[in-house]
Amino acid sequence: MNYNTCFHLLLALFISFSVLCLAMTAKNLNSDQFALLEFKDRLADPQNVLANNWTASTSVCRWIGVSCGIIHERVIALNLTSMNLRGTIPPYLGNLSFLLSLDLSRNNFYGLLPKELGQLHRLKILRLSFNSLNGEIPSWLGNLHKVQRLQMTNNTFTGTIPQTLVNISNLEIFNLIFNQLSGQVPSSIFNISSMKIIALSGNSLSSSLPNDMCQHLPKLEGLYLSWNEFSGNIPSSIGKCNNLKNLSLSYNQFVGIIPRSIGNLTRLEELYLGFNNLEGQIPEEIGNLLSLEMLNIQAIKGLTGPIPSSIFNISSLKAIGLSKNSLSDSLPNDMCQHLPKLEELSLSSNELSGNIPSSIGKCNNLRILSLSINKFTGIIPRSNLPSMTNALKLEYLILRGNKLSGNIPNSISNVSMLKFLDLVDNLFSNPIPKTLGNLRHLERLQIMNNNLITGSTDHEWTFLSSLANCRHLRKITVSGNPLSGALPTYIGNLSTSLQRFYADHCELEGNIPMEVGNLSNMLVLELGNNKLSGFIPKSLGGLRNLQGLGLFSNKLEGPISKSLCDLERLYNLFLGLNKLYGSIPSCLGNITSLRYLCLESNKLSSAIPSTLWNLKDILEVDLSSNSLNNSHALDVGDLRSLLKLNLSRNILTGDILSTFGGFKTLVSLDLSNNILHGHIPESFGGLISLEFLDICNNNLSGVIPKSLEKLLYLKYFNVSFNRLEGEIPIEG
Repeated sequence: MNYNTCFHLLLALFISFSVLCLAMTAKNLNSDQFALLEFKDRLADPQNVLANNWTASTSVCRWIGVSCGIIHERVIALNLTSMNLRGTIPPYLGNLSFLLSLDLSRNNFYGLLPKELGQLHRLKILRLSFNSLNGEIPSWLGNLHKVQRLQMTNNTFTGTIPQTLVNISNLEIFNLIFNQLSGQVPSSIFNISSMKIIALSGNSLSSSLPNDMCQHLPKLEGLYLSWNEFSGNIPSSIGKCNNLKNLSLSYNQFVGIIPRSIGNLTRLEELYLGFNNLEGQIPEEIGNLLSLEMLNIQAIKGLTGPIPSSIFNISSLKAIGLSKNSLSDSLPNDMCQHLPKLEELSLSSNELSGNIPSSIGKCNNLRILSLSINKFTGIIPRSNLPSMTNALKLEYLILRGNKLSGNIPNSISNVSMLKFLDLVDNLFSNPIPKTLGNLRHLERLQIMNNNLITGSTDHEWTFLSSLANCRHLRKITVSGNPLSGALPTYIGNLSTSLQRFYADHCELEGNIPMEVGNLSNMLVLELGNNKLSGFIPKSLGGLRNLQGLGLFSNKLEGPISKSLCDLERLYNLFLGLNKLYGSIPSCLGNITSLRYLCLESNKLSSAIPSTLWNLKDILEVDLSSNSLNNSHALDVGDLRSLLKLNLSRNILTGDILSTFGGFKTLVSLDLSNNILHGHIPESFGGLISLEFLDICNNNLSGVIPKSLEKLLYLKYFNVSFNRLEGEIPIEG
């Protein structure tokens, strides 16, 4: 065979081989295309993303969400995240044999995972998060030996985590957060040495953690186990997860002490241990965590002793949350010398005492300071509040429930970013500063239950005038201070963003100014327990968003204004303990949102309007101690949700109708001190929730019905001063 013959033969073989390879590539591409077209045809695609793009006339490698390999030109990645696709995952994806990455997250897939996905032996990334997939996690996932990232968060998977997942020996990210998984976590999961993230929060997983859990996890960076039912001790071996950056064990049932070995996690950035059953003290070794940014150990009543001073030397800290424990002792005087990045300090609901350190103002980046419900003391001019005014980025200052005294300094206005000021339940005194009005970002002002005053001889509420500058103000609470004086007309100048105004127990006098009606977005107006007089202004009817109106225990007089019937969203109406007279407006029965109607201890007269009994969802009606009457037998209709009915001390007459027995939810019924006659209805035995029954001082006759023995929850029963006869039922 000569040279030319050999050359031509080799050329022919090469061309044949090339044609064969091209044919095979085309065939393989066609199989991938077929699989994806079948996948598309079985899904709802409301935005037509796939319908308009995945067509047989274009190469599959150019389709949206599809990536192909360079060498084989096979489909190696499918990313269809956030495309609003809906349906079960079709099995045809299992035919994409070269697939390395599958991402179907943030869609509306539901149902079981098709077993055909177990054929994707090259798969390295599987992301199915934020769908509605359900059923058990299939054991065949363990066949996907090359998977490095398994992310199936925010679905509704049930059952246990299969043991076979230990076969995924290259797994780095294991994320099943927020499903409905239960049972034990296979201990072998903690033996996968490649693991970087274990995220199982938000399930119902139980049992204890293995004692040697960190012996085989040299690369672990995140352990997220919060919101489960784990119990037992936190293993001391946790300190051997040297690369751990996030440890989240909160909202479980862990017991015992916080292990000192946590101090060995020198790369830790976030630590969450709250809402467990731990006890003992916070270990001093936590001060070794020099990379820590977030420290959150809250709601552990067994956690006692002082806060380790070493914590306040961790200069990387951005947030310290140690609220709702039983921590005691005082805070170090230099606590803010080494916390340049601190943005949040929350130590509320403990037993901390002493002065609030003056160095608090050196936490220059502090946005949230919550020290409420402790035992902090101090005369303000000599201690702390002025120093806090140096924290210029402060947005939330919450000091309620301590024993702080002195005045609120004018320098409070320096904290120009302040949104929420809460000084409730302290011993502050002297005038409320006018400079509060300089806090242009203020949204909530809560200073109730102190000894604050207005500061002028005529008790002028000048601080209220300054608050008109706070255009974002949504809540003012000044209740429980001896402010005296009258509500000024310029209350109507407050921002229309104001939703809640509480000024009960303030020794207020004079009339309610009609300008209150300017506050068009008001939800709650509370002026009870004062000495207000005059009429209820008709302008209140303009507060169309009002849900709560409390004017009880004042000296208000005149009729109940029919303008109140315009408050279509009203939930509470408290007008008791005043001097109101006239009739109850029948239009109150049109306020279908009303749940509490309390008009007791006034001088109201005439008949109770029958329209009130149209309020099917009302929970409490108190019309006691008036001069109300009824033109027919006593009938209050069919109030399916009623809990408390008090019509005592009126001049009601006639029989009690049997319809009363239909109130299955009624807990308290008081019809005493009227002129009711006839028999106690047998149907009273149907008041199965009743705890309080008082029908004394009427003209009732006959026997006490034996059906009352069915009232198993009855604690108070008074039928005295009637004309009853026979035996008193003894059972029930």
